[in-house]
Amino acid sequence: MSDKGLKRRDFLKILATGIPTLTLDWDSFPRGKNIGKGKNQVDAVIIGAGLGGLSCAAAFARQGFKPLVLEQHSIPGGYATTFKRPGGFVFDVSLHSTTVGERNGLANLITGFPEVKDVKFVPHPFLFRAIFPEHDIRVPQKNPKKYVEMLVSQFPDEKQDIEGIFEDMFGLSADISKYSQAAGQVDMSTFPQEFPYLFKSFNKTWGALADTRIKNPKVKAIISAQWGYYGLPPSKISCYYYALPFLGYLQQGGYYPIGRSQKISDALVKFIEDRGGKVKLKTRVDKILTKDHLAYGVRTEEGTEFKGKVVVSNANAYDTFLKMMDETDHLKDYVAKFEEYSVSLSCFQVFLGLKKDLVGEVGLKDSEIFFSHGYDDDASYKAFLEADMENSGYTLALYDNVYKGYSPEGKNTVSILVLQGYKHWERYEADYRQGNKKEYKAEKERMADILIKKVEETVLPGLSKAVEVKEIGTPLTNWRYTRNYRGAIYGWDQTMNNSGPNRMPHATPIKNLYLAGAWTQPGHGYGAVIPSGLQCFSEIMKEW
Repeated sequence: MSDKGLKRRDFLKILATGIPTLTLDWDSFPRGKNIGKGKNQVDAVIIGAGLGGLSCAAAFARQGFKPLVLEQHSIPGGYATTFKRPGGFVFDVSLHSTTVGERNGLANLITGFPEVKDVKFVPHPFLFRAIFPEHDIRVPQKNPKKYVEMLVSQFPDEKQDIEGIFEDMFGLSADISKYSQAAGQVDMSTFPQEFPYLFKSFNKTWGALADTRIKNPKVKAIISAQWGYYGLPPSKISCYYYALPFLGYLQQGGYYPIGRSQKISDALVKFIEDRGGKVKLKTRVDKILTKDHLAYGVRTEEGTEFKGKVVVSNANAYDTFLKMMDETDHLKDYVAKFEEYSVSLSCFQVFLGLKKDLVGEVGLKDSEIFFSHGYDDDASYKAFLEADMENSGYTLALYDNVYKGYSPEGKNTVSILVLQGYKHWERYEADYRQGNKKEYKAEKERMADILIKKVEETVLPGLSKAVEVKEIGTPLTNWRYTRNYRGAIYGWDQTMNNSGPNRMPHATPIKNLYLAGAWTQPGHGYGAVIPSGLQCFSEIMKEW
């Protein structure tokens, strides 16, 4: 077999590790007694109360162990949080649509946590709306066939191409499921015949896979309209990380939690604490304690030490390995790999509380709108990287159209988001950290005005005059509240060399130190970081 074939085989042998583990055999895991711990002694110390950290802690608590979650912010959830402003407005930090399971006809089943029953989800009226210069498409919920028909009706000459790329997505999903069930025990000599779509997609970006089918760049851009959810344009993102989540949305639909994303975070905190665990807020971890390359606890900024059998970091990879430990020599080769990866984009957000129901007056029925200036995704990505607001598209969230009561009576809550690189904000970083924000505030106001005007001119006339409350979040804001390196919202980018089984694993070179969340497997997004915490817990249980 050729070297390329061997690489393919090595890749495929561990492919299943990059797929979220949705079902765990809890009966096969050891159980803790959750009693008799000494002062500041727990089974697991988790750094960070993002959804990955909370998910991992909840798994420990469910199995009878005593977890302790230490969170530097005043509220739990990471990006799955909310904040309040005068006038009765409550803003969700992360624009969000997710897939959920149904139970007895109700969409309230959080993946991996059937015991959590008090978070209810409601479907978006449409999966999303994509606006391009000559095309405006509302993607239907739970109906890929209808979506394909809509595309074909707009591009009849590309019928074969459109149906072909969807055949690839469905086939890839089926092949991965089949491969996972085989647990890697397959005959490599017949692999191309047994797993044709997996074979075809090996080592391809989403753009490269789409190019094998689609000739019209407009068709490709429209089908790729959701790439902003995943942080990279088609030319850079792994085909697995676009095709599989996108197909999942098309098949299962997009939902939003009643009570906003904070409801999910709070439910996991309650789950943990009801079972004897603890989530401590406003507690920043300063050091991961190690001896002989083994982690045995943490020390907080105030000097308190907490010891545990394992330490799980839900913090970003840079702080975890470059700031929280004195293991420079031992981690030299491990940390050197960071240079091979790229850190994801951050974002710029404008949160608006409107003094009237402008959305209703205008007649907008959508809940999430992706607006693009054109069909060149690489040009759009460049505009995002360079914080070129004039040429950046946007995502508009109108969750008053998801459920009644989202905003105060007769008002609207509107969020506008643009992906954005961090480099533009480096010039303000030092002053920002010292509290000198005059120039920073002027710049973010300038950008926000451009964005509000753009939305006003494209989909929501009268927006600027209807504003009662305005808040602006930048990449520096993201860093401030989450401490994510460069304000990243997706951890590492889902590039070919850091996606699926290639992505940084949960286990680390420091014994008893693990990772959970967007910087490790399987990746970012609510549908990935919650399974990430469960995957991490599962690996620890196998060690125990």
